[in-house]
Amino acid sequence: MSLPLITDYEYGISAIDAQFHRPRRAAIHLIVEKGAAALVDTGTSFSVPGVVATLKQKNIAVEDVAYVILTHIHLDHAGGASQCMQFFPNAKLVVHPRGASHMANPIRLVAGAMSVYGEAEFKRVYGEIVPINIERIMEAPDESRINLNGRSLLFLDTPGHARHHNCIYDECSQSFFTGDTFGVSYREFDVNGREFVFPTTSPVQFDPVAAHTSIDRIISYKPRYAYLTHYSRIGNLEYHAQSLHDLIDAHVAIAQRAKDNGGERQSIISGALRNLLLQKLAEHGCQLPPNEINELLNTDIRLNAQGLIHWLDQPPDRFKQG
Repeated sequence: MSLPLITDYEYGISAIDAQFHRPRRAAIHLIVEKGAAALVDTGTSFSVPGVVATLKQKNIAVEDVAYVILTHIHLDHAGGASQCMQFFPNAKLVVHPRGASHMANPIRLVAGAMSVYGEAEFKRVYGEIVPINIERIMEAPDESRINLNGRSLLFLDTPGHARHHNCIYDECSQSFFTGDTFGVSYREFDVNGREFVFPTTSPVQFDPVAAHTSIDRIISYKPRYAYLTHYSRIGNLEYHAQSLHDLIDAHVAIAQRAKDNGGERQSIISGALRNLLLQKLAEHGCQLPPNEINELLNTDIRLNAQGLIHWLDQPPDRFKQG
């Protein structure tokens, strides 16, 4: 098979395109330390053959993959986990404690996704997801560490996008692998090396208070870079953190203004989010034609609006409970 897009960085870090819907939408990050490898997120089951081909091209044996790490269990990040565990016989699956049971028994995870997509579309997008042997699953609670051939990876509980979300601090590169906690940044929006970052408020566990706290916690480590699943490495993190804080507040305000509009909330919120992001992209200096910008943003706007509506409909104390 042909290799997916691969971007190699320093410190043995590479981004492998998950080939999810379109190029450069989702990245699987590979960390290599003295011959041992770890993957951060997996894409879908259809992404895994490209990962295996990449490892072969880099002369890394499948037996040398020590860890498959999930930032969280949304299926664009974790849908390929069961396939990975079949391909990589010595790997441990490392996951947030709230996500471990769903990897061992994915029935509820699959049912929830099928209720959104329908069975045929689910199978087309995500393929087959099967249980993973519980003995191969390693829970990573807050401030736990794993050792990749002497390289320490620190796990931080970082809710806001999801309650089962970890961010992983790599002390070697002084960088975080942030899943969706530090937002979304598509390389097509880069202008003269400056990135554009916006939050993901997709269903069903968006919590703005927790999101603000998690962003501040990441920044407290003064990291050099963040490796986002959507899409890969960004710098300028202090600037982007403040921008994310402002945009989260703007998303919440848009949702609250639409709260009493009943069945029209989806279209009202989506329209307002589109206008907000188009305005911010214009300020950023983005010169892409409007139709290209909309094509890149359509899915995120739809999901962000759905997540905001779900958030509006929750009791105020929902996230204070167990």
